[in-house]
Amino acid sequence: MENVSSHKHFILDGFSELGALRPVLFLPFFIMYIVSLSANSLLLYVVISQTSLHSPMCILMAGMAFVDLSLPLFFVPNMLLSFLFDWRGISLTGCLIQMHFIHFIGTFQSTLLVWMALDRYFAICTPLYYNEHMAIPKFLKFIIPLVVRNVLLVTLFVSLARTLSFCAGNVMNHCFCEHMALVELACGSTAINNLLGLLTVFLIPVADFIVITASYVVIFSSVFKSGRSGVKALHTCITHIVVITVSLTTALVAFLSYRIRNGLPAAIRVFTSTMYLLFPSCFNPIIYGIRTAEIRQHILKTLTCWFPTLKRPL
Repeated sequence: MENVSSHKHFILDGFSELGALRPVLFLPFFIMYIVSLSANSLLLYVVISQTSLHSPMCILMAGMAFVDLSLPLFFVPNMLLSFLFDWRGISLTGCLIQMHFIHFIGTFQSTLLVWMALDRYFAICTPLYYNEHMAIPKFLKFIIPLVVRNVLLVTLFVSLARTLSFCAGNVMNHCFCEHMALVELACGSTAINNLLGLLTVFLIPVADFIVITASYVVIFSSVFKSGRSGVKALHTCITHIVVITVSLTTALVAFLSYRIRNGLPAAIRVFTSTMYLLFPSCFNPIIYGIRTAEIRQHILKTLTCWFPTLKRPL
């Protein structure tokens, strides 16, 4: 098929099944978007402004807040406008750019959890050498390989998607440019694209999950052997276990709903894929703010400074 027949403009037709009720989706997604922006901005501000929170773990939490703050910016505003004004069009170049940023930033949701698990491993299993292990020069050996991995894999599968000819159709049943949603519209063989997509899933979220699981198995074993003090230290891990469980569950549901053909309505598949990106951005900062005592105290102090009426009893 010649390149002249390839579509250069696409329609993002997510939730089209709702028809005239589609604009109703603006309100719940707008509320989630505001919660995500507000909660992550507040968490970032508190960690940056308070020198007592400049510990490695709090800096990693701030990194997660930055990822959760950035990710919705690349698709939620456009999605909200499409709900209100029915603006569904996007160029192939715009689609590929959006795809690259969404998938690239999204990879760091699991990668940051790996770094957090390593932080807990060093803090609990080798406390005497914690500062040495978490010093930037030594910790870079855990940072650089994972960043390079994320950059190479995402850039590779987006670049391969760019070479496809899209002559089968130009309507994506999605609210943003997701890799497999675009590849499904291609004519000709897409075996390499599918294989690379699967490889990326295995080498990033699955590999990260294996490392995280191994770290926490060792941590739990060390805690149960160390006795009472170890059990107290284990409390610091619960927050990350909750976040890991929620993040991986939403990722698995979104991945399986797209890869495995089933009787799910298209709207459910679109909803799970959208929530996979948006829900953790709302959930993570709230969990970190509630379960991390130092951050919670500074957040309450900051809020009472901004809103003095909160000090007054009702």
